[in-house]
Amino acid sequence: QVQLVESGGGSVQPGGSLRLSCRASGIIFRIYDMGWYRQAPGKERELVASITSGFSTNYADAVKGRFTISRDNAKNTVYLQMNSLKPEDTAVYYCRIGSGSYWGQGTQVTVSS
Repeated sequence: QVQLVESGGGSVQPGGSLRLSCRASGIIFRIYDMGWYRQAPGKERELVASITSGFSTNYADAVKGRFTISRDNAKNTVYLQMNSLKPEDTAVYYCRIGSGSYWGQGTQVTVSS
């Protein structure tokens, strides 16, 4: 059974930091590209960052220079380090395996004063 479990969300002030984690099970983790997505109320789910099986990364323009995606294949985990958080980063954050139909349950990130 394929499972993705996100964690690490919370409520922070603007300028603060959070590190999200997504642990996968039921797959050979190291061979898959992984992505972080987010969905704010009333908006479409959007790609935030991705990392390939070869450790190449890509970021949405809105988060470049502030977020860093990484992976630890020994732990079957992909991370999203989020620095200099802004109110517009508020959303539920999800991870995804490649272009597949598997998603985690999401973790809420709220940035407010």
